[in-house]
Amino acid sequence: MVAFLDFEKPIAELQGRIAELRETAEAGAIDIDAEVARLEAKSQKLLRDTYARLAPWQKTQVARHPERPHLKDYIAGFVADFVPLAGDRAFAEDKAIVGGLGRIAGRRVMVIGHEKGEDTASRLRHNFGMAKPEGYRKAIRLMELADRFGLPVVSLVDTSGAFPGIQAEERGQAEAIARSTEACLALGVPLVTAIVGEGGSGGAVALAAANRVLMFEHAVYSVISPEGCASILWRTGEKAADAAEAMKITAADLKRLGVIDRIVAEPVGGAHRDRAAAIAALGAALADELVQLADTPRDELRAARRAKFLAIG
Repeated sequence: MVAFLDFEKPIAELQGRIAELRETAEAGAIDIDAEVARLEAKSQKLLRDTYARLAPWQKTQVARHPERPHLKDYIAGFVADFVPLAGDRAFAEDKAIVGGLGRIAGRRVMVIGHEKGEDTASRLRHNFGMAKPEGYRKAIRLMELADRFGLPVVSLVDTSGAFPGIQAEERGQAEAIARSTEACLALGVPLVTAIVGEGGSGGAVALAAANRVLMFEHAVYSVISPEGCASILWRTGEKAADAAEAMKITAADLKRLGVIDRIVAEPVGGAHRDRAAAIAALGAALADELVQLADTPRDELRAARRAKFLAIG
């Protein structure tokens, strides 16, 4: 059963009543089909209406939903013949960033992205998708490898931000993020990015300085988390909803501002409610963008990427 968010309580109550009716019917052989059908129709309408008018803070909650698809799900869903490549050839392997070779719609690509993990053990193993310097240096290595062999790069962003620990700073976190952003901008092959959950700060931009930036309908993309912004401006995290509203972090706002290029629709109720449909929609959108960029000369790709980001703001 789907875990309900705070703002979904009315929907959860309806689903609870439906479950109770079904239990009653099983115990006493009562025909409740008509009532269940009525309640399910009401629940679906309420779900559609709720998700049609989500506030930015509510979208943030959806983007962070623990049952939302993660990188490994997208790779399994639309990347064929995936071969993972590990290590930065300098310090260590960072499991917060996963990358490797594969095919999307028959086209050979290099896939790189953040992996948050799906349970306690895997979240700890992947450091909740918060990469350290060696993760960004691994991404640089894979991007340069793709450039050398003429392979398009697809990056999937889902991180609250780069890891802020002392050891990461000692190993040059800021420099690694800057170098990764530079590597994105220097690529002579197409780079297509999708913001699939959270796109947080430089930890996201380091993989997202792309020719085309796609974003799921209920994903968020910002320079700082709403809680972080609220703690700076108002000295309290309780103003996170106000911060989210002011920061313009939703896909619709960012499309209007020219920060992203395309919004990928999610199933009603968010990607976590129909993971297969969400994964298929993203795979189709990425394949379409790769086709459009396929024959673009190297110099034009670099120039267009540079012009795109200089024009923002």
